[in-house]
Amino acid sequence: MTEHALPRPLRIAGGVVIIALSVMLIAVIGALAWVGGRGIVAADNLRSAQGMASDVVEQIGDPAAASETIAQISERTATAHELTSDPVWRAVETLPWLGPQLSAVSTMAAAADEIAGDGLNPLVEVAATINADALRPTGGAIALEPFVAVQDAAADAAASIGGAVDAVDRIDETALLAPLRDVVGEAQEVLTGVGDGTDALARAAVLIPAMLGADGPRNYLVLFQNNAEWRSLGGIPGAMVLLNTNGGAMQIVAQDAANDFARLDEPVFPLDPEVQAIYGGRPGMYMQNVTQVPEFSTTGPLASAMWAKKHGLEVDGVLAIDPVALSYLLRATGPITLPSGDVLTSDNAVQLLLNDVYFRFADTADQDQFFASAAQAVFAALTSGSANPAALLEALAQAGNERRVFVWSARDEDQDVLADTTIAGPLPPTDDIVSTFGVFLNDGTGSKMDFYQSVDTVVGWRTCEPTRGAQATGTAILSVSLRNNAPLDVSTLPEYVTANGWFGVTPGSASTVVYVYLPEGAELAEATLSTGDGFGGGIHQQRQVLTYEVVLAPGESATAEFAVHFDQPTGENLVVWQTPTVNGNVTTPIGACL
Repeated sequence: MTEHALPRPLRIAGGVVIIALSVMLIAVIGALAWVGGRGIVAADNLRSAQGMASDVVEQIGDPAAASETIAQISERTATAHELTSDPVWRAVETLPWLGPQLSAVSTMAAAADEIAGDGLNPLVEVAATINADALRPTGGAIALEPFVAVQDAAADAAASIGGAVDAVDRIDETALLAPLRDVVGEAQEVLTGVGDGTDALARAAVLIPAMLGADGPRNYLVLFQNNAEWRSLGGIPGAMVLLNTNGGAMQIVAQDAANDFARLDEPVFPLDPEVQAIYGGRPGMYMQNVTQVPEFSTTGPLASAMWAKKHGLEVDGVLAIDPVALSYLLRATGPITLPSGDVLTSDNAVQLLLNDVYFRFADTADQDQFFASAAQAVFAALTSGSANPAALLEALAQAGNERRVFVWSARDEDQDVLADTTIAGPLPPTDDIVSTFGVFLNDGTGSKMDFYQSVDTVVGWRTCEPTRGAQATGTAILSVSLRNNAPLDVSTLPEYVTANGWFGVTPGSASTVVYVYLPEGAELAEATLSTGDGFGGGIHQQRQVLTYEVVLAPGESATAEFAVHFDQPTGENLVVWQTPTVNGNVTTPIGACL
């Protein structure tokens, strides 16, 4: 034996270790090859399914064809799910670094399979049995049976898809390579859209028959918000109608205007102390101010109580819509000729209803009559059955996404269905995905000058540290800029538009009271206003609220800037809910935590 030779037992042990390590290495290489091969095939199937998804969108008016396409998509997603869920794949998911990448892929494959299989397929199969023409109003009535028929399938689909969306949302993106992180982000966006759409369908299938009087007649107060005189939710509810529904039939049975409601000496019912502290009693004393609080579950009861106080009728709910949303609906109905001879179109509705009418009529009674005739004409067109159903759904979806349509029900079972939806008009939400600011504008001029005002809002991270999932900590900056674009020669504007100094504001100038809601959990670090003025505020449902007023002459502008700090992890996607206006712009980060 040489001087440096190891004892035989040790040589044997060393050999065993080398063999064991070799076997392990071969097993790992084999596993990686297995996973890699299956991953390539799974990716091909997912890409194929993604390409076919666009066909489903084009076939939305042909449920039978859409059902066949979804069945083919389901085959591919099922294959991708099977390829990424075997024991070898699951074992490799436990490895450091590589494991999270594979886990993300398998989670997305499982989510796609869930959506295509148990989610959409049964729903489309039910839809294929429904004649699309059955959804068109006939003689002012909508058939309710198709909505009832789809209720169970829609509810099951919403639950199934919601679970799949939640699974993808829980993927820890901080552990992923940048390209895969981008894919997960895109998947989250697409799946969220599918989930939101299915959830909306499930709610609508329950809510529409109920609201249209499936169980007996109902009455709804419809408010037409005027964006030329800002309120937090859009504008003052200048004109309004009472809509009666019964067994799917709809008819306007009464009309009124906010100007004809008496000013109350005290709120129609006691306001929430937090609301009272920020807004005073005015939202409950003037019909024009019921949309001042940016929460429609406050607006609805206030408007309902004021209507009951004047007309002696308790309504079953309150709806609100603005002329911009009406212009979207006119894309579906086509041009409408008014009794005045005017032709109302999607292109001229906003200009005609929010500005031209005040140049034409100086008397408010004449203005109200014009608005009433326009409302009657649009309603008649919508209930005649001539509107394009696909274009109508697209218009309603756009109006809802822009927060131009709101619904409140006096019936608890209906309000529960509306809860957590945009049309319910909640306060800005913050969760693990998004942090939402609120920028709510209110006219202080007592006029229609806001048709000429523009607002530009920008939000973004100044410093940002990703934490887990789609959450982050850091400091965000919110900037709100207002500008008065009215003609310098104010004599060209009607007195009703400028208010002629009736409320202490120089004719041509515009006074705006702004309410800025910070996301839940946010702390104000600094606030500045270009005019040098200060801020008021309060707390509303765990959200800090900052208030300020600016008065701008034609051509003037003012900017407020807020630095907001998040000590605890919050949704890294910054969002702004801003009062729906005619001339408004919101700029948010293209990415998330940049």
